Amino acid sequence: MAELYVQRDQPPGVPPLHLTGERTLPDVPEENYWYRRHLAVYAWIGARVHGRRVVDLACGEGYGSALLAQHARHVVGVDLSDEAIAHARTRYAAPNLEFRAADCTRLPFDDASFDVVVSFETLEHIAAQEAFLDEAKRVLAPEGLLVLSSPNRPQYSEARGVVNPFHVRELDRSELAHLLAPRFAHYGWHGQHVSFFSVIASEQGALSGEILALSQHQPLQISAGEVQPRYFIVLASASQAPIERCPARMSVLADRDDSVYRDYETVTRSLHEANERGNTLERRVAELHGHHDEAVLQRDLVKTAHVEAVRQRDALELDMARLRDTLEARDASIAAAGKWQAKLERDIADLQSELRRREGWRGVGRLLLALVGANNAKRSR
Repeated sequence: MAELYVQRDQPPGVPPLHLTGERTLPDVPEENYWYRRHLAVYAWIGARVHGRRVVDLACGEGYGSALLAQHARHVVGVDLSDEAIAHARTRYAAPNLEFRAADCTRLPFDDASFDVVVSFETLEHIAAQEAFLDEAKRVLAPEGLLVLSSPNRPQYSEARGVVNPFHVRELDRSELAHLLAPRFAHYGWHGQHVSFFSVIASEQGALSGEILALSQHQPLQISAGEVQPRYFIVLASASQAPIERCPARMSVLADRDDSVYRDYETVTRSLHEANERGNTLERRVAELHGHHDEAVLQRDLVKTAHVEAVRQRDALELDMARLRDTLEARDASIAAAGKWQAKLERDIADLQSELRRREGWRGVGRLLLALVGANNAKRSR
């Protein structure tokens, strides 16, 4: 779910909006640049809708419709988002202001209902661009005025290498003119370029102006009138009169609080601090790389020592196996010798026993011989 947006001065009960990344919102620091860009166009056209019936197509959060309602007789803000319309109805309530949820290619209004149709940066979000312009023309009175803005693709996207994921089809000047020409006989071109400007103005008398441009890469080459618009603003009508009622003059929206420049200073300061932190981290990373290299060297030495220890262990295990085989062979020889010794000892014991037995019989024979000899002696006497 996207983050909820609540304005600083939002009254209680006003439904919050979700930050979609597409809808431009006031009081959001990240939206400050874009919000002021839209506000500048609403302020520029506001003085040109006095007493008119106005419809603001794709009104979004509703601040632009509310600004137009300060000048117009009646303003209707239209947006496809029910969430945005619910927010706008309670946030910008005014007697001459209403908000309707509707598809801009199928507007719920009668033909010729409005004197002015306002559509700021809507066309590039719509695939059915022809149907959108047909509806704008249908609800516009015969002497009505279409005020339409749209990004100039060569400057908005191609020159900056930017891809806006919310844009369906961006147009260059010829493509936009090709869409407008069949529907509106007359139109006048204006351009908006949003940047930092140095404004020099006299405090006496009427203002006249000039546009000077320079490039940071060629700061001494200052030229006049070469600022290419990033956004087209086209006034289109069925007749020339409504366009002629809009004087061709330059409009500069001054940042009274210098908030954009302060944002720039804040971002610059943050970038400087981030660079310092980055440099510190790079030094720390370099130190860690040094420790890592030393650790890798020690690891390799340990691996080498481990390999040598394993080799020596394997050699010792081989020697031990050989010694075990030798000891087993000797044990077998000793066991065999023991068996032979036991057998010899038994044989010797048997011989000794036989000798003793034979020696005993010899003694008996000698005794018998002696008795026989004695007996014979007696007889001879």
